[in-house]
Amino acid sequence: MNNIILIGMPGCGKSTVGVVLAKTMGYRFIDSDLVIQEQEGRLLSEIIETEGLDGFLNVENRINASLEVKRTVIATGGSVIYGKEAMTHLRDIGIVVYIRLPYEKIKRRLGDLTKRGVAIKSGQTLYDLYNERAPLYEKYADIIIDVNKMNISETALYIKEQAQKRLCE
Repeated sequence: MNNIILIGMPGCGKSTVGVVLAKTMGYRFIDSDLVIQEQEGRLLSEIIETEGLDGFLNVENRINASLEVKRTVIATGGSVIYGKEAMTHLRDIGIVVYIRLPYEKIKRRLGDLTKRGVAIKSGQTLYDLYNERAPLYEKYADIIIDVNKMNISETALYIKEQAQKRLCE
């Protein structure tokens, strides 16, 4: 249980913070979206386009549920919380940290959702998605961090401090 798993909305900074956090802790870093693309040989947007949203979520769940790493910061895709097996596995292998950012900031940071490969239902707005996911992120998180007024370094340091407290328990 010495991994740190970052969850949260697309655009909240999981990958950016994850790299800095891994460096400060001497951990490896992986972005599970990149692992999915590598294993599937396709971009996330291509998987969603060809397999549909449910097909993509099944692929994401399967791959995240099979991650076998130690001393690693894992930045997950925003939709990982829909995969019960993935979340059970991730909680078993590490500390789950929800990086929470207000909707307005998420909206400003995100560009074209389809090009980014965001798993969103047809007709669903980003606001709807945010409100649907927030309770799930909170449900699975061991640590919740509000990063609205924090920079990347401050966020990484806070997560490191909180994770080390948990790892020592």
